[in-house]
Amino acid sequence: MYLTAEQVNQCLPWPSLIDALDAAFTQAIEVPPRHHHHMPVAGDPEATLLLMPAWIENQYLGVKQVNVFPGNNARKMPGLTSHYLLSCGQTGRHLAQMEGNSLTARRTAAASALASRYLSRPDAETLLMVGSGRMARSLIPAHLAVRDIKRIRMWGVDQNSVAACIEEFAQEDIQVEAVPFEQLRDAVATADIVSCATLSPEPLIRGEWLTPGTHLDFVGSFTPHMREADDEVMRRGEVFIDTPAALHETGDLIDPIQSGALQASDIQADFQDLCNGRHSGRRALDNAEAAITVFKSVGTSQEDLAAAILAYQQASQQS
Repeated sequence: MYLTAEQVNQCLPWPSLIDALDAAFTQAIEVPPRHHHHMPVAGDPEATLLLMPAWIENQYLGVKQVNVFPGNNARKMPGLTSHYLLSCGQTGRHLAQMEGNSLTARRTAAASALASRYLSRPDAETLLMVGSGRMARSLIPAHLAVRDIKRIRMWGVDQNSVAACIEEFAQEDIQVEAVPFEQLRDAVATADIVSCATLSPEPLIRGEWLTPGTHLDFVGSFTPHMREADDEVMRRGEVFIDTPAALHETGDLIDPIQSGALQASDIQADFQDLCNGRHSGRRALDNAEAAITVFKSVGTSQEDLAAAILAYQQASQQS
């Protein structure tokens, strides 16, 4: 079985995918370290091969292969491609191969929505999307699946890209109008949920802008040299993470820990804690209604496997 990007999206409806991720963090899923391999390419910058395995004993085995070839930009070809291979955990028989970029985007957005279900106020109505790239197109509908959002606001460095993103939503079955904002500070101050998916090397969101009760979702920073939030955000917020790896992989956490604005012990919980009921999220916080919650994710192959299993099961039922 091979699933194209379009088929992967069709087989991963938001409510089912969010529930699948929630359940995955209560299961015994083995997640070995990621494999990074660097490869010389004649006349081009060095390429990178990433392998991300995970398995559930006697049930499923999966691995995502990501190929990063920076030289493809000059060829007007994608610099990053990926695919996912799902196999039987008892026999090793290959069950399905699927396009990996769509799987990754879908599960990343679903993880943010899962965190919002635990951490944002149940009455949240205004969503601010910071960034207008590929992830924005997944994050907005994912957040709409867990909260009754009535207003969508968008901000991005490239206003043309923001306008194009808004136009896409206008043509899709999204009943909430998206409106561009030129001043990020004003947009942040009036949002109930702020979702950020950028490649910014410098903080975009300032802690001094935040109002009580806001939930912040930071997706974009996935290296130590990238940041979307300043130290004051982490100082004012109750911080949650997807996995402990986030503490060592993103500048959004590494820098404030080094400056003393945040301690590793300040982290409230990760997905294992939330999904297993060891921490009940916003409800467990002092002054829960006014608390500022921060969720920082870097992704995990545990989520890839859960999404791939769901896509395979959905596709099998449809065939």
